[in-house]
Amino acid sequence: VQLQASGGGLVQAGGSLRLSCTASGSTLSTYVMGWFRQTPGKEREFVAWISSSGGSTVYVDSVKDRFTISRDNAKNTVFLQMNSLKPEDTAVYYCAASSIMSRSHVVYKYWGQGTQVTVSS
Repeated sequence: VQLQASGGGLVQAGGSLRLSCTASGSTLSTYVMGWFRQTPGKEREFVAWISSSGGSTVYVDSVKDRFTISRDNAKNTVFLQMNSLKPEDTAVYYCAASSIMSRSHVVYKYWGQGTQVTVSS
């Protein structure tokens, strides 16, 4: 499975971005999909995951009520809608695929290349 993340950019605090993650080489419909983020010198941080059907989602507390993960299996794409962005959301965001529902990045087998999100104050 090859994952391609896109949609990052520079936005002012309070603004919104929508990240997309599109797969090629295989269908995403059987995978749990997650979004993670990483800043220099820090470990990769869990942001959200969504079950294969889209019926279950989990978020890290710091993004609850601001971020929404969703998926369109027909388009082989997963989204992360990010609203009310804060400077501390600045990071490289990665999408990933797993066969297990987990917050741990170690169980995610396939990874996209990352997309930079920068939130200015």
